[in-house]
Amino acid sequence: MSSSVRLSTVVLDAHDAHELAAFYQRLLGYVVRAEEPHWVLIGPPPGTEGTSLAFETEAEYVPPVWPTREPGEQQMMLHLDIEVDGGPDALAAETARAVAEGARLAEYQPQDDVRVLFDPSGHPFCLWTETPGPT
Repeated sequence: MSSSVRLSTVVLDAHDAHELAAFYQRLLGYVVRAEEPHWVLIGPPPGTEGTSLAFETEAEYVPPVWPTREPGEQQMMLHLDIEVDGGPDALAAETARAVAEGARLAEYQPQDDVRVLFDPSGHPFCLWTETPGPT
């Protein structure tokens, strides 16, 4: 194979691409790489690695539902996993910061080392931290 491929960007639809991009900029410390009236691309600051995120305004956007309640109704199709270094205390602090920035904590929390939240457009995302295994 003469070419290579790699995942460069995850695109999320929203009622307002610029509003959602601003939320993730604050949450992740990302910078704007490109923008148009209905589309924004953000990514890690120059010199750092990470997957870029793009946001597209979609007039008919319907927020996903998690956990799934009714078969055949709108549901989550993907979510972002965001790793938090520093263990349970750091996870609690980053969860509080995400909420202060505009996220909403999900009612159902399936694991102690993961916090499920919803961004301002209703997309679920997880903050998670590694917990030490048995020694």
